[in-house]
Amino acid sequence: MKKGISRVGAALFTVLAVAMLCAAAASATTNRAAATTVRIWVDKDRHAAVDKVASAWARSRGVDVQVVEKGFGDIRDKLGTVAADQAPDVIVGAHDWTGELAANGLVQTLFPSKAIKKLFPRYSLDAFSYGGRLYGAPVALENVGLVVNTRLVKVPKTFAQLEKSALAFKKKGSDHIAIAVPQGSGGDAYHMYPFFSGLCGYIFARSKSGALNAHKIGVANPKFLKNASLIDKWNRECLINSTVDYGTAKDAFLKQKAAFWVTCPWESDTLKGSGLNFRIVQVPKIKCAAVPFLGVQGFLVTKYATAHGVTSLAKDLVARYMMGAAAQQDLAAANSRFPANKTAGKRVTDPVLAQFGRASKGGVPMPNIPQMASVWGELGGAWVKATKGAGATPARSAFATAARNIANKIG
Repeated sequence: MKKGISRVGAALFTVLAVAMLCAAAASATTNRAAATTVRIWVDKDRHAAVDKVASAWARSRGVDVQVVEKGFGDIRDKLGTVAADQAPDVIVGAHDWTGELAANGLVQTLFPSKAIKKLFPRYSLDAFSYGGRLYGAPVALENVGLVVNTRLVKVPKTFAQLEKSALAFKKKGSDHIAIAVPQGSGGDAYHMYPFFSGLCGYIFARSKSGALNAHKIGVANPKFLKNASLIDKWNRECLINSTVDYGTAKDAFLKQKAAFWVTCPWESDTLKGSGLNFRIVQVPKIKCAAVPFLGVQGFLVTKYATAHGVTSLAKDLVARYMMGAAAQQDLAAANSRFPANKTAGKRVTDPVLAQFGRASKGGVPMPNIPQMASVWGELGGAWVKATKGAGATPARSAFATAARNIANKIG
């Protein structure tokens, strides 16, 4: 009898032990699930696309994602003050946030494979690099292009053809504009950049590591100053006039008072609905390639991923999955932009977006270091002074002054 009771007791002990082990396993599983939730901050425009892409990745990894919508500017502004338990592991961001976020230790370096990096133009990776290190995965490109009304003029293959055609069209009407590139009284260094780069201008030199050097300013470099007399010529013949602001440029092109318009992908719907025949190309080479400024949008892994124990997962999502062609297509299309991934770019079927994408070739990312704040007003102002028509400042003087002012502001 005692032996029977002993056997029953042993059996009960075994059952209890198994139950305790199962409960412990269930608890561990619950804890792991909590620890493997990756939180992503996104803006309204990309919320649905990020949810789709991140959820597909999460299912493949057996983890959870939480997509939290924030105002685009709030993503950057609140990243340094958010409570750790509410902080994101991954954020969507603009490339020119990189310097500030990296300098403040808020984002982590990324190490995509060589095979993945080959799928991206070097300049798109440079956009999210700081101090020679990559901090973000480029997803979408944004740049100006030269929109040509093909009913009014031929698409120019050289800058000389552009200049001749634009001036001939201007002579046909007293209210015609040669090249509708926006400036206005405040200037617009972004839209004017193809003309600046075409005259061999640049903002900051790069070190051997690829890092931007804010103390080597190219706004008035010798090559540019040698070519600056062309700006005086453009001013005299009214090829470019700083009194043309954004609204004036847009209105003139849509009313066929300008055959050439320098604008961005955010006017894609306007162009599609205009009823005009047009093509979008890069501004032809002047003395150097007339490449545009690039705005690049993408994703970064925050410092909080380490505190949350999801660093490797967050980096896998950003530096592998989100850099793949399929994900890039969905993410870039969500904001009507051209994908950074070259394979994804070849799959773009929207003809307007594809043309803007081709016009981005060789583009220069807007410098992502804090010192760029000292450049915008001065560079835009130099163009205004040199292209305002009668009484304009000689370009050589205007840009040399701007370069000195920038250097003084940077200190």
